[in-house]
Amino acid sequence: MQLENPRGTRDLLPAQALVREEVVTLLKRIFARYGYNPLETPALEYEDVLASKFAGGEEILKEMYRLTDQGKRKLGLRYDLTVPFARVIASNQMKLPFKRYQIAPVWRDGPIKLGRYRQFTQCDVDVVGIKSVLAEAEILAMASAFFEEAGLDVGITVNNVKLLKAIINEAGISEEKAATAILSLDKLKKIGKEGVKKELKDKGIKGEKVVQLISLSLPQLKKTLKEKEGIEELQELMKALKQSGVKNVKVDVSLARGLAYYTGTIYEGYLKKGNITSSLCGGGRYDDMISKFAKRDMPAVGISFGLDVIGDAMQDAGKIAQTGSVVNVYIIPIGTMKECLSLLAELRKKGVNADMDYNEKSISKNLDYVSKQNIPYALIIGENELKEKKYTLKDMQKGKEKKVALSSVVRLVG
Repeated sequence: MQLENPRGTRDLLPAQALVREEVVTLLKRIFARYGYNPLETPALEYEDVLASKFAGGEEILKEMYRLTDQGKRKLGLRYDLTVPFARVIASNQMKLPFKRYQIAPVWRDGPIKLGRYRQFTQCDVDVVGIKSVLAEAEILAMASAFFEEAGLDVGITVNNVKLLKAIINEAGISEEKAATAILSLDKLKKIGKEGVKKELKDKGIKGEKVVQLISLSLPQLKKTLKEKEGIEELQELMKALKQSGVKNVKVDVSLARGLAYYTGTIYEGYLKKGNITSSLCGGGRYDDMISKFAKRDMPAVGISFGLDVIGDAMQDAGKIAQTGSVVNVYIIPIGTMKECLSLLAELRKKGVNADMDYNEKSISKNLDYVSKQNIPYALIIGENELKEKKYTLKDMQKGKEKKVALSSVVRLVG
């Protein structure tokens, strides 16, 4: 027997799981504030739904876990949360607009590298049934509100797929080479204009004009480009964000993501400063996918939050305490097991997260355990403490202890 995780999976020990729970709790609070309801879908879907030509695309389908049930039905593990969401909308008469969030694991049998797993959790928020960019404005306002409450200084960049395609057309780049050209443009900040030009040249694309165009402002592009829909949508979006008081969003014409998937606005969020350079959120408008599933007009906008990277960022910024336990106080009985059981029950009834030593270990061994579990307080109770009805409460972080009544224990550690 191999006591190992399957490749590409991992265990979340309490310290990691508690960080994730704290992030999820805050996210759910923000989602509810903006009117998004929870939705749950099965881990299993019919293979033909997941493999639909308007679902994930060829690259993702190569990574799909396939299986057959006892009835010989072909199934697959979901590789994202959007395709199951599309199925729900297409198969139910939902009152539109419909707003939902889902936080759940997905599976992809893809390459494994640092930060990439075969089972990972997605946190998606979507709204279906709103054509206006006010839907994007609300989602970005919601993301901004979350990062503000999380204490993270995050900047969000926005662009529009229609604008990218208009720039490509104006630059005279063929449709066949459009996608590869846009991927090079996305590297502008990393490799600079000359680097982008060189990469485009290596791909057999003349890059002079396209690099010049993505360096222009929106008003300048509006004067230059024949196709203005993408620009107008971005301008309308920025006006709506201003009216909503959102200040951490800016336009970046070089931003490119999910070009075969998104149909309008796209966006990503990054820490302005810090050690973490990965995106903390990303998404955009995808009007075609659910429409094709439902066979009717279903405009949709969504955003996905990276739970693990957000948790890392919050810990790095000191916004989440390092902890390995939900316990606030640990009772150490010294020949007082019977009485401590009653005290433990009373603390729990008063809403205190409490635990106790049932093995009658020494004080030193118990304190070592409490310290290693990052439990903030130890409550030492011997015969003298019971007589006085004052118990020895030790603050494990400060290393100080004092005698307190039970009511004070509740107030100090609850």
